[in-house]
Amino acid sequence: MNFKNLSKEKRNQLLLVFILSIAILAGLGFGLVRGQYRELASLAARNTDTAQKLRKMQDTLKNAGTIETQLAQTKSLLAEQEQDLASGDLYSWVITTLRQFKADYKIEMPQFSPISQPSEVNLLPHFPYKQAILTVAGTAHFHDLGRFIADFENRFPHIRLVNLSLDSGLATAAPSEDPELLSFRIDVVTLVKPNPS
Repeated sequence: MNFKNLSKEKRNQLLLVFILSIAILAGLGFGLVRGQYRELASLAARNTDTAQKLRKMQDTLKNAGTIETQLAQTKSLLAEQEQDLASGDLYSWVITTLRQFKADYKIEMPQFSPISQPSEVNLLPHFPYKQAILTVAGTAHFHDLGRFIADFENRFPHIRLVNLSLDSGLATAAPSEDPELLSFRIDVVTLVKPNPS
């Protein structure tokens, strides 16, 4: 069929059919096929995410033995750390711990207040341990007290010594006593071992 041999009206009709066909195909392409391509891209992205999650799960399963070993080591370390936590008669435990530790220091601690009931830790929210507070008063030279506090907090990381107040010993000291002696008052905040459940 020769396009030149057709009448002008037939050519226009044929051209109109051709243009309409292209428009319909373009409409189908943009309307239906493009939506399908978007859906396929979305499915491919979800497939990739799912494959990554599957790989992570498989890696976790492969490392289950290592994770269990690490968990056992961590539990053992925690149990070892909890051995130094206050337990039982808290008042007696704190006083005994302080007196045993101060044996190597030139420091006197004759006054102990009653210990508070175990309460929530005020340093960190939602902490799994409770704390008890006891106030201690005594006398010491400045450098002896500083060395005692530093060594004590390094030895017992679960006990904090807070609210230190110092007074010169001149007001209460007899003339023969050491004028460099300081009176101190300090709060001993200790973590309390949780009850086994």
